[in-house]
Amino acid sequence: MGATKVGSTSNFQKFDSDPLFFQCGRYGFRTGRKGSRPLVMGILNITPDSFSDGGRFLSVEAALDRVEQMMEDGADIIDIGGESTRPGAAPVPIQEELDRIMPVIYALRDCGRPLSIDTWKPQVMREALAAGADMINDITAFSALGAIDAVRGSDCGLCVMHMQGDPQSMQKNPHYDNVVDEVTEFLRERVLALASAGVDRARLCIDPGFGFGKTLEHNLDLLKNIGSMREALQLPLLAGLSRKATIGAITGKPPQERMAGSVAAALVAAANGADIVRVHDVAETVDALRVWQQATN
Repeated sequence: MGATKVGSTSNFQKFDSDPLFFQCGRYGFRTGRKGSRPLVMGILNITPDSFSDGGRFLSVEAALDRVEQMMEDGADIIDIGGESTRPGAAPVPIQEELDRIMPVIYALRDCGRPLSIDTWKPQVMREALAAGADMINDITAFSALGAIDAVRGSDCGLCVMHMQGDPQSMQKNPHYDNVVDEVTEFLRERVLALASAGVDRARLCIDPGFGFGKTLEHNLDLLKNIGSMREALQLPLLAGLSRKATIGAITGKPPQERMAGSVAAALVAAANGADIVRVHDVAETVDALRVWQQATN
């Protein structure tokens, strides 16, 4: 990829001791500051079967080109995944997942952005962190046997996500009596489990898990209540709605045509209190957030 150009953003700098920072390995971010925009996490799927961009970035060269573009577009964090977690997706063997992501981690570890690894497998967590990753984004909220041990001794950031069921079953008639209360309580329990294991809360952020065992109505309820969940747990909140079925249900568009709806969802999440938005369309989201930020301050 060659030398990367690290653009400046209002939220990004090296980690220090400021308690307003979310610690993310070698880096840290101010969260919750009045007038600041959410951090933008750019998605890099190194998979043949992800629902929106599967197969586009399987080669190391294509993956690095994509990351360079996302950084130029204003991404604050790069989220790398080697296993699709779309509804119905089958698990990928550990070695296959490692073969997909490790060359990219080694190539990018000094790119000037924190590298987040989207995985639920403890062995993948360990090897990614040893290679230079700064954050682990786990759809199972570090519930797999050995997951907490894999991250406990690191200073990496941790994204604790809610999912009802698993990718094979999660969208088969998901049910909640009160989705906001139940998701909040689940996240509280996982945060307590991590804290009890000695993980500093400054390393944690939470994710309601939009689309992971939720209907359209559940997702909209969670989106409207981002602020209350964030307030209840007193942790930064990550919102990932980009190109998901919720956007398709509202707009009637296939994944590749959901950019406008996804940007709108990111703006709603920001307005409701999200600290991080996880997106495919980095440039468009960053532009929209800049306008929103200027217009609302």
